[in-house]
Amino acid sequence: MIHTDTKPGAAGVAKAAPKEPPARTNWRTAVPALKGAGVTLRELRLSDAPALLAFLNTEEVTRFISPPPTTVAGFERFIEWTHRERAAGNYVCFGMVPDGYDQAVGLFQVRQLNASFQTAEWGFAMGSTFWGTGLFIESARAVATFTFTAIGVDRLEARSCVQNGRGNGALQKLGATREGVLRQSFLRNTEYHDQVLWALLAADWRR
Repeated sequence: MIHTDTKPGAAGVAKAAPKEPPARTNWRTAVPALKGAGVTLRELRLSDAPALLAFLNTEEVTRFISPPPTTVAGFERFIEWTHRERAAGNYVCFGMVPDGYDQAVGLFQVRQLNASFQTAEWGFAMGSTFWGTGLFIESARAVATFTFTAIGVDRLEARSCVQNGRGNGALQKLGATREGVLRQSFLRNTEYHDQVLWALLAADWRR
């Protein structure tokens, strides 16, 4: 999912033990960098816009998500919006930067579903070049740990199209629980799609 204020667009084994919780931080002021094997998660920068346009605007990436911005300027506006929403305490966005790269090739978004931020929803998108490399799982574990510890979320939800086998498989691998199917809950190209509702709980993640 990619959310913006101008609506340019909303990426089989046991779960590994979560990483050590990050130090408490005022994430509304600045998003800390998180580190996983082979990848760094950091706040998006305007300089990431060209790479995000290139990596996230392919048919395979956008097939099951709301359309992302279609220009560099559109991504720049989106990045500025993420900073405003983070400062307001409503949302946080991490860019995925593989080792050896300077710009983000994907992103993770976490947005509040209630005023206390105890319940949140996350979404993600990543360039298909990096599918199957293990970078998604590394990134997702780091973001989930940050969400439960630094933000204080108790319940983290995700929605994924029923047809999105890769996305649903990744959420299951993370240890998320499939709680049901939301019928005709996602509109894409004038067609409604069913979505699977997944959830991670802080209590389960910390075990």
